[in-house]
Amino acid sequence: MTDPRFPETENTLVVESDCSRCPELVECRNRISWGVGPRDATVVVVGEAPGAGNPDAERWQGGNWTGMSYTAQHSGRRIRETMATVGHEGGVFYTNAVKCFPADGEGSNRAPSADEKSNCLDHLVTELETIDPDVVVPTGRHATESIFSLDERSLGGFLDTVLEPVESERFGYTIVPLLHPAYRDVWLSRLGYELDEYFEELASLLPSMSADESH
Repeated sequence: MTDPRFPETENTLVVESDCSRCPELVECRNRISWGVGPRDATVVVVGEAPGAGNPDAERWQGGNWTGMSYTAQHSGRRIRETMATVGHEGGVFYTNAVKCFPADGEGSNRAPSADEKSNCLDHLVTELETIDPDVVVPTGRHATESIFSLDERSLGGFLDTVLEPVESERFGYTIVPLLHPAYRDVWLSRLGYELDEYFEELASLLPSMSADESH
């Protein structure tokens, strides 16, 4: 696996500073975890929501502390390693369906509520309209539900959608759902993939990149 680069702070896209649409999330977050990456990215990766993170980590503290999506030691590094492995280290914008850490009351994270996902959809739309990608890669069930909802598309069995491209009529990009990086090892065999086959299939569904974009 390729060791991922940590994102540059100046590449953060702040849509609504000090957003207070979800009072419960305002109470438990440390920072809003905005999308980060080049504005001309051809691929947008969408996660569920930032986790609690680790403020004592040397660098990969997580979006709840860095203010940048997918910067956690485990999930953030893993999805960025994945994209680098399939030839997309650069040219990718990373964000979350919900921008704030949803606490479970015991210091860990819970799944974002339907209202929280709904409240954050405007931010996601702004990001997608700003970046105008060719491909959107939602990771996990909740992110895929949010992306599908933008086209008024319902989600049945999530595993059935993984690596099955569908076209967005509203935005014109291709949607390629992936397993959430934190649970990839658990579900990969259920899909009938070895890890190298999973990467090969993902690579085949992503646009070719120029040398400048891939570095």
